Amino acid sequence: QVQLVESGGGLVQAGDSLRLSCAASGRTWRNFDMGWFRQAPGREREFAARIRWTSSTYYADSVKGRFTISRDNAKNMVYLQMNSLKPEDTAVYYCAAGRYPVTDRLYEYDYWGQGTQVTVSS
Repeated sequence: QVQLVESGGGLVQAGDSLRLSCAASGRTWRNFDMGWFRQAPGREREFAARIRWTSSTYYADSVKGRFTISRDNAKNMVYLQMNSLKPEDTAVYYCAAGRYPVTDRLYEYDYWGQGTQVTVSS
């Protein structure tokens, strides 16, 4: 079993930066692939970024070049550094973990956090 707890959300202005954190627990989470998803009001949850247990990273086109996902296995943490934020980045951001190699598909992830709200004002 893996537990995930997100933090770091808030209200910022367009162009600002924010770093989200995901605290992970469970014996084997270090072998899991990790992802960040987001869900805006009235929209489906969508992929933002993911990092494999090997630390290879992948990004949605909408965030590529602005967001950076990283992990610190020693601290049991996964991060999402978000720069040059835009109003369209406003969403609830979720951390997720997959026991097997994952891609961008929600159903491939086995564990989810409760989410943290990010609001970007124009």
